Amino acid sequence: MQAMLSADDLTRLPDSELLQRASKGDEAAFVTLYRRRQGSVYRFALRMSGSEAIAEDVTQEVFLALLREAARYDAARSSLASYLFGIARNQVLRRLERERNYTPLPDNYEDEEASTLQAVENPLGDLTRQETIEAVRQAVLALPPHYREVVVLCDLHELSYLETAEALGCVVGTVRSRLHRARALLGEKLRSLQTNNQMVKSKTEFSVLYEVPGI
Repeated sequence: MQAMLSADDLTRLPDSELLQRASKGDEAAFVTLYRRRQGSVYRFALRMSGSEAIAEDVTQEVFLALLREAARYDAARSSLASYLFGIARNQVLRRLERERNYTPLPDNYEDEEASTLQAVENPLGDLTRQETIEAVRQAVLALPPHYREVVVLCDLHELSYLETAEALGCVVGTVRSRLHRARALLGEKLRSLQTNNQMVKSKTEFSVLYEVPGI
């Protein structure tokens, strides 16, 4: 039988231990884990789908699946955060496929131009900050899902290439190449965000522009 721990003690436990306790019926451990990871899962689903309803459903499904199949998680293979993003990614893609609630660019979209980010005139220079944030969101949502997910995970959630590869079930080289291509496509979509002829490139700057108010 597991020893009962206080709420403070539970918050100090790593994800893997919380999951182990939750799988054995410790409701407080599950609540602690849920509160720790729910926000990032929801934001990922929202940024991938553009739909609050889908994000809420996916978040619920992710944690139900985690509890049902806790034994499938292997801490030696990935962090729990990456594992949860992987479940969320699969759930989101299934929902998008079913609802067709996205408008991806074709994979061959401006292949030559997308390889470099060029300084151009700012056609949306009078946009307010909120309008700029919305423009970034729509640009990310317009990416094909396999490019969108690497931008969301690497640039918005600031996961490492290795963590992203773990979440997506691919090799690090694939993450690197997709992210390079995705950023090039975004460069074409976001030329209105250039300042002094330089595209916003840093993860911090990009994350601020893509912030989700109230989350």
